[in-house]
Amino acid sequence: MPGFAQATDLAAWSQLQEHHRELGRSIVLKEAFSKDPDRFKKYSRTFNNESDGNSILFDFSKNFITDETLSLLVKLAKEANLEALRDDMFKGEKINFTENRAVYHVALRNVSNMEMKVDGKDVMEGVNSVLEHMKEFSQQVRSGEWKGYTGKKMNTIINIGIGGSDLGPVMVTEALKPYGDRSFKLHFVSNIDGTHMAEALKDSDPETTLFLVASKTFTTAETCTNANTAKHWFMEQGGSQEAIAKHFVALSTNEAEVTKFGIDKKNMFGFSDWVGGRYSVWSAIGLSVCLYIGYENFHQFLAGAHAMDMHFKNTPLEENIPVLGGLLSVWYSDFFGAQTHLVSPFDQYLHRFPAYLQQLSMESNGKAITRSGDYVKYTTGPILFGEPATNAQHSFYQLLHQGTKLIPTDFILAAESHNPIENNKHQIMLASNYFAQAEALMIGKTPDEVKAEGAPDGLVPHKTFLGNRPTTSILAQKITPGALGALITYYEHLTFTEGAIWNINSFDQWGVELGKSLAKKIQAELDGPGEVSGHDSSTNGLINEFKKRANVGK
Repeated sequence: MPGFAQATDLAAWSQLQEHHRELGRSIVLKEAFSKDPDRFKKYSRTFNNESDGNSILFDFSKNFITDETLSLLVKLAKEANLEALRDDMFKGEKINFTENRAVYHVALRNVSNMEMKVDGKDVMEGVNSVLEHMKEFSQQVRSGEWKGYTGKKMNTIINIGIGGSDLGPVMVTEALKPYGDRSFKLHFVSNIDGTHMAEALKDSDPETTLFLVASKTFTTAETCTNANTAKHWFMEQGGSQEAIAKHFVALSTNEAEVTKFGIDKKNMFGFSDWVGGRYSVWSAIGLSVCLYIGYENFHQFLAGAHAMDMHFKNTPLEENIPVLGGLLSVWYSDFFGAQTHLVSPFDQYLHRFPAYLQQLSMESNGKAITRSGDYVKYTTGPILFGEPATNAQHSFYQLLHQGTKLIPTDFILAAESHNPIENNKHQIMLASNYFAQAEALMIGKTPDEVKAEGAPDGLVPHKTFLGNRPTTSILAQKITPGALGALITYYEHLTFTEGAIWNINSFDQWGVELGKSLAKKIQAELDGPGEVSGHDSSTNGLINEFKKRANVGK
């Protein structure tokens, strides 16, 4: 694989260590802005989305950077062969080498229809065929042409999936709710906890409910268990085996299992093995999105993502917005010792966005082995978390301002609200908090300023804010389908950049396998008679206590 065994082997890494020793003692953001009135202009970048004319401003100026910092970080990216790895991804090379797969979610949103090949074959015919199927089906359901077994129009959609088959559709349908058909009730069932399915079914009518079963292999244990529960409910409520074909569709490629379940193969929406789960919302997995917001809006969603893809693919690293975001993440993780990254959208519709990014970031880069098979000598995979503001500033922002941890933060805002009520009063108040939080984290409040406000001496240290906390401010015009597509893709390629620098494979997820395989063994023990003794004393004790309390395995 391209790249070095360890990022620490790179010359730029050593240079950045020396630069950090000098900069870490000297950079004070408040002073940096005083010394350089053009700092905002110098360290901001604007992404112009030609697909819908909606621009997004990325302000990196409140970060611990100088011209030398950016120069060295870009040098690090080049020495780590970021450009070659990026180009290999767009060529359809099998950069997910542990699974011998291409990483080609970029082809799913290739609205310009340029040739994109895997194993010498252009994949766009297959991609476009699935998109056309999604378009036809979504139009039929939305118009009422597609009817349930009693002739009624569908008004409830239950998406059954897990991981990327759930997090993506949930987040996007919430984020784009202003574009949705509100006559539909949406439910997303992912948890094997029966409560999740039970609550969705309580709110549903079998005559008007459409189930989307999202599992590439149609063998995912949690998804198949939930799908079979839905099927049993449907049959108990009056549906027949023949009626299943009108109420269940499969987002899968396993025709044998799909038809065995009772779903007509015509109602299968496939996707290739080069689509990773956390990158699958652009594929047939996004059918719930397409049904809810309509195909034209879904196409705009893809177009915004494609525009950011082209920016990432073609823009020099110094001006490349996702690359700069990824390099800053490495800078903070490995040179400043930051272990976390906060994403806080000032937009209620984006309330599931941080949860979506958690899988994207931590499943991708929660790795400790380099592409050469060695244990890394540095930190990888920051812990990503977040909640929408302004509520978040009344919960954990205290830690940002006066805690002991360095937490690089992204703030996201749209200039235009989808709900400009009361003369836009709410949006203006929201924006004031967006600007104020980033400024407050940067400038802090000195003891002298606290004293000048008349605070008693005993309270001065408690009311002092150290400031000098780094933030990136992202300002969109409006969260349109295209803007959301571009924003998601920014974080995808930011994550790609991190993984390239750390020389890890960002595209497998073996870490989720061990717990799942042990769960299968333990499930058999729970179903079996008697006490369990084949684990450590804690696990044995817990299993046996559960069996007694739940009255199972008799």
